[in-house]
Amino acid sequence: MRRGTEWRVIATLAVVGLFAVALASLPINLGLDLRGGVHVVLQAQPEPGHPITRDIMDRARSVLEQRVNGLGVAEPVIQLKGTDQVVVDLPGIKDTRQAVEVLGQTAVLEFKDPDGKTIFKGDQLADAMLSADQFGRPAVSFKLKPEGARKFAQMTSANVGRQAPIVLDGKVISDPVIQTAITGGDGQITGNFSMDEAKRLVTLLRAGALPVPLKVVENRSVGPSLGKDAVDSGIRAGILGLVLVILYMIFYYRLPGFVADVALLLYGVMVLGAMAAVHATLTLPGIAGFILSLGMAVDANVLIFERVKEELRSGKRLRAAIDAGFDRALPSILDSNITTLLAAGVLFYFGTGSIRGFAVTLGIGVILSMFSAITVTKVFLNLIVDRDPDRYVRLFGFEPVTARPKEAR
Repeated sequence: MRRGTEWRVIATLAVVGLFAVALASLPINLGLDLRGGVHVVLQAQPEPGHPITRDIMDRARSVLEQRVNGLGVAEPVIQLKGTDQVVVDLPGIKDTRQAVEVLGQTAVLEFKDPDGKTIFKGDQLADAMLSADQFGRPAVSFKLKPEGARKFAQMTSANVGRQAPIVLDGKVISDPVIQTAITGGDGQITGNFSMDEAKRLVTLLRAGALPVPLKVVENRSVGPSLGKDAVDSGIRAGILGLVLVILYMIFYYRLPGFVADVALLLYGVMVLGAMAAVHATLTLPGIAGFILSLGMAVDANVLIFERVKEELRSGKRLRAAIDAGFDRALPSILDSNITTLLAAGVLFYFGTGSIRGFAVTLGIGVILSMFSAITVTKVFLNLIVDRDPDRYVRLFGFEPVTARPKEAR
């Protein structure tokens, strides 16, 4: 074994091992088409004389995104449809009612004085968090912005001993008795909240009020059965294709084909491990991106091996031919993969939903396919041939250089 080969093997195995650990310890998020979930379409309900503008719908989408983040949904799809609708796909959500309530609620919060006059609204909230009241029941603590804190201090100072209701979308959610003046800008919303109700209220308050009321015009649960059938078919097709590729590479390229097959299997582990590590969502288009990047990894190996054969035909010894073949193939591999990465970047930036999932999977796959072909294949190929180059050159379809005429050396 040449000096330096051993540590390259160790480093390569360490990298592959990290991806394998990520794959084994972290789940891969599945998209709506594979996992099922909730599909909701909301339509803006403007007041008379107040037309819907693009800016209003953009702000509504932003508020919905913050609310969905509070639900803990991985890779939701939130996009505008037409001029007055928002489409929301929530993979993995089972409680349809809770999701619809959080998305469709306007969430206009009002702090009123004992006489029913609004002192300030929810836009003066700086933060809201889950807490517990003096009896250990779920409650919501809040912190006010300076202007809201000043008004709240004035109102509570003037109304000690009286009740001051807190209203959400016209409904009183808390009607506490003011025990003392509250001057620090901190307060607590108490009531007969369940834990889920308190969490939902925190999510609504943090996201803020919708700029326009939204009405749910379509709400349906999407089952994973169609995705499961597609995944099963895709797995069968993928296994068949992979077996054919493995057999072809071994039949045509012999030893290097076998090494490339090992690298491809490790490549699959690395791609899935990388997706688990970055919490990417796997969708049906994402599976297509993975298969496409797998094909590019095979193509890179074919290009490299043909270059190695050319070097062997020119009379170079096996190890020198391998090094030269990889070096000569590298520019072509980089050019093709960089252009694909640029295309994936454009799709991710301008696309939405499953298109972005395809772009993410393709981008990860392309980067790791270069590592697989350029590094993994070369390291293991050198590890094998360094043991006996004259013996293994026959497995490339060539006779040892020493058996050739002198002028061919």
